[in-house]
Amino acid sequence: MSTRPVAIGIIGAGIMGERMLGAILDQPQGAVSVAGIWDPSAAALDRIAARFPSVKRHTDSDAVIAASDCVYVASPPASHLGYGRATLQAGKTFFGEKPLAVDVADARAFVREAGGRGAVNFPFASSLGVAALAGWIDEGVVGAPTRIAIEVAFATWPRSWQADAASWLDRREEGGFTREVVSHFLFLSRRLGGPIAGLTAKAEFPEPGRSERRIEATFTAGGIPVTLTGSVGQTDKDDHNTWTIEGEGGAVRLRDWSVAERRGPDGTFEAAPDALPNEKARPIALRRQLDGVVRLARGEPHHLATLQEALDVQEVVEAILAS
Repeated sequence: MSTRPVAIGIIGAGIMGERMLGAILDQPQGAVSVAGIWDPSAAALDRIAARFPSVKRHTDSDAVIAASDCVYVASPPASHLGYGRATLQAGKTFFGEKPLAVDVADARAFVREAGGRGAVNFPFASSLGVAALAGWIDEGVVGAPTRIAIEVAFATWPRSWQADAASWLDRREEGGFTREVVSHFLFLSRRLGGPIAGLTAKAEFPEPGRSERRIEATFTAGGIPVTLTGSVGQTDKDDHNTWTIEGEGGAVRLRDWSVAERRGPDGTFEAAPDALPNEKARPIALRRQLDGVVRLARGEPHHLATLQEALDVQEVVEAILAS
């Protein structure tokens, strides 16, 4: 087994590309290295140069792929599979940003072609908060699960820190909070609950050409009934979410991305003693994700979201939006 660093190249110099680049550079030396970054936007690459002057900025996506062992694709969703196929054809490993794609038929074909040579960046796969929930569930805190409830809400969409990406994040074709945020909680439901089935949904698009402003859905995850609601403009918080699983023995939930909470006898939720807010938990999850990327690139078993899991999530996301 090779012990040399896994060279990770990045396609896409937006928020997620920059965030992953910082995480790679923060990793202990010896595990991963940066093979460089590329984006079609010169302004985006200039921003990267200002923050990370030592990182190589490639002239095109092919150059990134050629220099890498694994390529992290953090471009807008409609371009994921094109870069993914080029990566796999070059004999490299693909690690893509979610959602896997927006074209379900093309995504199905890609997953068949890729086999086990790729994974998707759902950080809940590496979340300490999710690990706490799983531990409580295994301990029997919930008992036999009877329901899962997912709630997401935003003051505005895109969120304030995403304004630079509004040109696609608020377009119906490949943007919207269902693809960008709800997909995480569908992945969580699938991983902790089981396969998703029986979807009934409604999505509202009140502004022509722009992304959804409200969704409602019901389905099952491993046979557990799930309710999902999402809205824009119904809260003053930039981003608020909860994922709750309840059973005959009690309830636990994940709040605001990272805070694991357990319901007490009085009905109120109390955070785990070691719970961290998202700004502190996110870097830890990213480091754990990169551990998985190293294993993926070396052909070893890993904990990352598989391409099949990501496809399952995409199927549900696109079905909600098509409703």
